[in-house]
Amino acid sequence: MQLVPERRNRIKVLMLFDVGGSMDSHIAQCEKLFSAAKTEFKTLEYFYFHNCLYDYVWKDNVRRSNTRMNTWDLFNTYGRDYRVIVVGDASMAPYEVTSVGGSVEYMNDEAGNVWLQRLRQHFDKTAWLNPEEESYWHYTQTIGLIKQIFEDHMFPMTLKGIEDMTKYLAR
Repeated sequence: MQLVPERRNRIKVLMLFDVGGSMDSHIAQCEKLFSAAKTEFKTLEYFYFHNCLYDYVWKDNVRRSNTRMNTWDLFNTYGRDYRVIVVGDASMAPYEVTSVGGSVEYMNDEAGNVWLQRLRQHFDKTAWLNPEEESYWHYTQTIGLIKQIFEDHMFPMTLKGIEDMTKYLAR
């Protein structure tokens, strides 16, 4: 009898999850996604943020004020070769993306769109996975803003959307 090693995807993945607020209704769906990703990828790292990426992320949502990681440190820790999947409904007030001080949690020194652009510039492949029904996307201004920042690499959190996103990230 010969043992065959388990095949696991060698792509390194960094997942950033939006938590809280309007994302609460998508918790079960995100948990299933995370569970599937954990079994698929040999190297999977994850962090949380709220609404938009700003100057820090965290590992433990319950203790988020104690487990913060500076976003610059995130960029310096994870190389360009990581595939980044941002999971969020992209639904917030426009000033949270476009304005200094727009965060609903604290006084951010730079607008969220600046951090999203940095994320896209640092990593070779980034995609936004949106659990909101795609037919509703045009009703929310910030979905359009973020979709534009991600150069239309926003995918619905459906089987087809995940498949399309995976094809894009694997290229």
